[in-house]
Amino acid sequence: MTRTRSELIHMRNHLLTARAAALFASDLPAGSRPSAPVVDAAIAGAVRRCGGTRGCVAHLATTYGDYPEIAASRMRWARGVVEAIYGARDRELVAA
Repeated sequence: MTRTRSELIHMRNHLLTARAAALFASDLPAGSRPSAPVVDAAIAGAVRRCGGTRGCVAHLATTYGDYPEIAASRMRWARGVVEAIYGARDRELVAA
């Protein structure tokens, strides 16, 4: 089955969002500049610890409810790290 370009972009956005939620739920300190292998391990660990990506999103939502002033900056950090590490790689796949 061949996917359209818009379907690939949509899937890419969902994957980046799931990765950012998992990185948010990880133990890595916000503001750090981790390498790709460190981010991969942190995301995998958070997904296991939270029981899947939905658990990571639930952790994210709880944190926003309890500590919105901290959660917003942590999510900006997580999105930036995920975009920097996975964004270029995913864009190459979508463009191919």
